[in-house]
Amino acid sequence: MASAPKPCARPTNGAPVPEPRPTPLPPAAPGFLRQALRVAAKDLRIEWRSREILATMTFLAVVVVLIFSFAFVVGDARPPAPVTAGILWVAVIVSGTVGLGRTFDRERDGEAIRSLLLSPAPRAAIYLGKLAATVVLMLATEAVLTALAGVLFSGGIAAQLGRVAALLALGTVGFAAAGCVFSAALLRARSRDVLLATLLYPIIVPVVIAGARGTAQLIDPVAPDLAGATFWTQFLIALDVIFVTVGLWAFEPVVTGD
Repeated sequence: MASAPKPCARPTNGAPVPEPRPTPLPPAAPGFLRQALRVAAKDLRIEWRSREILATMTFLAVVVVLIFSFAFVVGDARPPAPVTAGILWVAVIVSGTVGLGRTFDRERDGEAIRSLLLSPAPRAAIYLGKLAATVVLMLATEAVLTALAGVLFSGGIAAQLGRVAALLALGTVGFAAAGCVFSAALLRARSRDVLLATLLYPIIVPVVIAGARGTAQLIDPVAPDLAGATFWTQFLIALDVIFVTVGLWAFEPVVTGD
């Protein structure tokens, strides 16, 4: 027969028996926004070390503005406000497309995208992190671009700098929200740079129209139309809400191929 289990040994000096320590709980998973910020911080940290994408975007934007300046600036004559606004937004879109084309390049090398998708971070947090990093890089480029356009084309940009910056920021969010989805969809495509522009540009036409019209009304040297610019600002806010919502919904099936 099996012997009965022996009672636990007790101290002979009468000291109290220590109670067993409870097993510590595993650390809680970070919150949704914190995970999104970690994805964005990872991309920005890598970019800060090389500055490859930022330098390319800024160089391309400056070249576009300089080319238009040679075409439209003759002597002391300056292009009208709609032309200046169009030049500014064309440079933003062209340089932003370069940044979007490299959004998932690091994850493409060595199939690192699989490790990112297997992480505890929700797909929506990965999307928001990529979106935030892209917006930060584009805004840094737009700061240089706006200053150059103000010097070459219109002094009205400096007079309405806050409102112009708000339009650019809102337009950048809408542009990047749609672009990150297409960039993820074309992750494994060979001609992704050409396909990205082909698929993205028809979608962002409302963003470009609203941004260019609002900017033109703000920098008009004769009579700035603040009411009209306010309408286009509100229109861009509505577009941003739509594009970000659709991006959050579409990112997971697009990036996983479901």
